[in-house]
Amino acid sequence: MKRNSKDSELRERARQVIPKGMYGHESVALLSEDYPQFFSRAEGAYLWDCDDNRYVDYMCAFGPNLLGYRHRGVEDAARAQAAMGDTMTGPSEAMVVLAEDLVSMIGHAAWAMFCKNGSDATSMAMVTARAYRDRRKILVAKGTYHGSAPWNTPNIKGITAEDRAHIIYFNYNDLDSTADAFRKADGDVAGVFATPFRHETFNDQYAPSAEYALGLRKLCDDADALLILDEVRTGFRLSRDCSWSVHGVQPDLSAWGKVLANGYPISALVGSEKARSAASSIYVTGSFWFSAVPMAAAIATLREIRTTDYLERIIANSTRLRAGIAAQAAAHDIPVRQTGPSQMPQILFDDDPDMRKGYFWAGFAVRSGVYLHPYHNMFFNAALTPDDIDNTLDITDRAFAELKRQLPSLPAQSNELLLQRLGR
Repeated sequence: MKRNSKDSELRERARQVIPKGMYGHESVALLSEDYPQFFSRAEGAYLWDCDDNRYVDYMCAFGPNLLGYRHRGVEDAARAQAAMGDTMTGPSEAMVVLAEDLVSMIGHAAWAMFCKNGSDATSMAMVTARAYRDRRKILVAKGTYHGSAPWNTPNIKGITAEDRAHIIYFNYNDLDSTADAFRKADGDVAGVFATPFRHETFNDQYAPSAEYALGLRKLCDDADALLILDEVRTGFRLSRDCSWSVHGVQPDLSAWGKVLANGYPISALVGSEKARSAASSIYVTGSFWFSAVPMAAAIATLREIRTTDYLERIIANSTRLRAGIAAQAAAHDIPVRQTGPSQMPQILFDDDPDMRKGYFWAGFAVRSGVYLHPYHNMFFNAALTPDDIDNTLDITDRAFAELKRQLPSLPAQSNELLLQRLGR
């Protein structure tokens, strides 16, 4: 690959006019120089950096790319709406159609409200839950990420204790811990946040037990509190309905984002009839929340979700890649842990306390044209083909071979911020 001369130039220019340049975003700050930070174009499953290097992209813009970059049906719908108007004094008909579509597709849904990103949707869910019975306490699993708002962001700089005064933490997938959090709230629980599975950075992913999902539903019912499912990262990649529908559990509220419009900026809070009055009582708005182009793109995206085999193709390709990587790791005698659903894979290495193996392996792949991430869960999209999987496996096999060759002399990670995050 060509040296990232344009990328380096843009990084330096960004540092002059943007606080910390591109490194204000922590998931970028911890990446090595192998990873480009500026991109010029995208198509299908591919991404080109500003030096015109092409990558098979397994990050999908950190999730929003579900059907493939610049999907024709989505782009046609967006262009048609843009020709008529986008951000206007009020919404277009597209808002009503989009809400109707979501209500028809999501089991617990009786209504939908729209915003721009996942943090908007989860924060709106929190306010709605508090309005439901005029209570204060919000229960959140320790270490889970529900957006960058002050009540949840992992970076406490600029955050006061008062911002989190009414947040009570419990252990994920632990009903005893959750019940104890309810007791601590002493009848003041407004709502409980849950992620469909545990998908935090630097850690193995895992699904909760069915007993936990059902038990959490019962705890909320007994306390007349709202169960909030955060589908921002997982929505429509695991299921065509809420992810916990597999357990027979329907939340009262669910937050959706990322894939909703295949990359166009829109997110949604979806709720049950029980929560309608509370949602009607709160005040939330944004100048761009009613823009019509993202809503038209979302309508087209949902049509693809309803009428195509996009999900089955994603599962088939992601399962095949996971099996191939497992076989390669065994053949090279370098154990890896592949956790979480295959369509949102997390790949970490055994006996790798400072992640030198993971950074080397993923960095080799990036330098070879496959964008893998060393510590964040990745994403599959429906534009990936079996040939892309074959090409990826060829590169990951070479990455394993080179890692094995270099392992005796592989230098330790010197990234201080990374080591701090790892608690070293």
